[in-house]
Amino acid sequence: MKQLNNDNAANRTSYVGKVYNIGEKSFKEVILNNMPIEWSELHRNGTIHIHDLDAYGLTYNCLTLDIASNFPLDEVRGTSDSQTIVRLFGFLKELFTNLGNEQSGGMAFANFDNEMASVLSSFGIDYSKHEALISDMIVDLILWCNNNHTRMGQTSYYVTFNIGLADSECARFIAKTLIENFEALGDMVYKPNIVFKVKKEVNSNEGDKNYDLLMTSLRCSSKKMIPTYLLCDCKADASVDPSKLSIMGCRTRVVDDINGVVGAIGRGNIANISINLPRLALETVEEIAEENLDDRLDHLMKKWDKVACVVKDILLDRYQKTVSSASDDFPTNSSYHLWCKGFSNGVEESLKHGTLSIGFIGLSEAMEVISGKKYYSDMDNYIMTLGFVKHMRDYCDFLINQYKMNFSLLATSGELISGRFIEYDKKLFNPSVDIFSKGYYTNSFHIDVDSGLPGYKKINIEGLFHELCNGGCITYVELGEAPIGNEVGLREYLDIAIKSGVHYLGFNFPKDICNECGCSGVFDKCTNCGSSNITRIRRVSGYLEILDGFTDGKKAEEKNRRKN
Repeated sequence: MKQLNNDNAANRTSYVGKVYNIGEKSFKEVILNNMPIEWSELHRNGTIHIHDLDAYGLTYNCLTLDIASNFPLDEVRGTSDSQTIVRLFGFLKELFTNLGNEQSGGMAFANFDNEMASVLSSFGIDYSKHEALISDMIVDLILWCNNNHTRMGQTSYYVTFNIGLADSECARFIAKTLIENFEALGDMVYKPNIVFKVKKEVNSNEGDKNYDLLMTSLRCSSKKMIPTYLLCDCKADASVDPSKLSIMGCRTRVVDDINGVVGAIGRGNIANISINLPRLALETVEEIAEENLDDRLDHLMKKWDKVACVVKDILLDRYQKTVSSASDDFPTNSSYHLWCKGFSNGVEESLKHGTLSIGFIGLSEAMEVISGKKYYSDMDNYIMTLGFVKHMRDYCDFLINQYKMNFSLLATSGELISGRFIEYDKKLFNPSVDIFSKGYYTNSFHIDVDSGLPGYKKINIEGLFHELCNGGCITYVELGEAPIGNEVGLREYLDIAIKSGVHYLGFNFPKDICNECGCSGVFDKCTNCGSSNITRIRRVSGYLEILDGFTDGKKAEEKNRRKN
């Protein structure tokens, strides 16, 4: 399928997809036109971005499936162990397909290794007698996740397998087989997302039962950027049962629940809206001419409060419309009880355990506008920036108590809005510092991609933001090339990240693949055969994709990335 250059790098061209896109754009206009004008104008003028607008009031965003407690054993059972195994993996693909068209975002297993081992045990299957078949089925599942673009006729299914806490030999086999097969399938296989959960006394140190799995995972990451790493011993997660932690999609985090269910299993994000921080900073400087940082910061916070209050109203309206749906609008969820609470007592009994996230993008540019320098350039600016993010988090916590709902602060990934927001702002403002020429806003709280700071320092600076951004976040270390053979070096980064408070860590590097001979590296022309027929794999906003399909903003960011 042909790569598209549009709002989503995962899209591929097709007849159905083209028709869907026409309808999607029209339906988004219908939704905006039926909102209070104060809401719709904030979205239209680029002050906020209402994510998955076409799903407004119809469905939720993402989910970590509660698959083990209600697995439909009779539906999958075959006449032989081999047939049962084949049906089991076939069921997963069917489940991803059906659920992927019932929600707007990603799907995850919190413990794919343990959960699949538990299901096999429920069938009475001895995995050791069927290792070859299980391995073949895992290969088939990986290729399905990588190659399938049938969602909405054009998009892949956002599937994440969290692994690493394997507590049986069968679970260890599944985790190792998943990683090794993903590695062996080559550079053009870059999905699904695999997240390795790092936990002391389980896998993080030599002598731990699953330390070999961690090193196998790091070897794969050194070649393919996947797996990424959920650091269960960081400050924000250390008190949570690691089996209940999960990453959904590119970074979504769901843990605390005002309604009593702790952890991610059977829970997800309902909706999120991102606020354009540079816009608010640019307006602040126009309105507060004096270069008094305290006054400017106070004014910026008040402007954010005003916008966030409207965002809260939009999220609550969207939630109420969604939970007013009938249970049979969610047939897959209803049939397989994928949420922590079933849909039989109404949609709200399930979705009230989900999160409503207020996101942000461009923190770096915003603080540069009001202070004249990078937020990480000195300690005073850094402390001021942390204070602003804490202010945002405090408001989300206030909303939890006020509405008894799970509001959270999300460090937005911003695939579309990194370019969308800046296009609005550069027509309206002429700031004293240049934040427009590069063509994008920096994701979430990230340090600028061209900072050139060493990796350990980037991790140290970004770490404190992780505890504040409880709706999800990630820190990346940008490497100049694939660190093949340097698993120990990547292992050291994990230690630094845990001590710095980082919740979720990934490693980035450019990967170019020659379509003629299959050689990979970093090149404009293949160093082996001289061909210019090159596919370039890059991380776009949490997941890997082909560079040609990036939005203009993300292409500009990728061009500007420098190694840490």
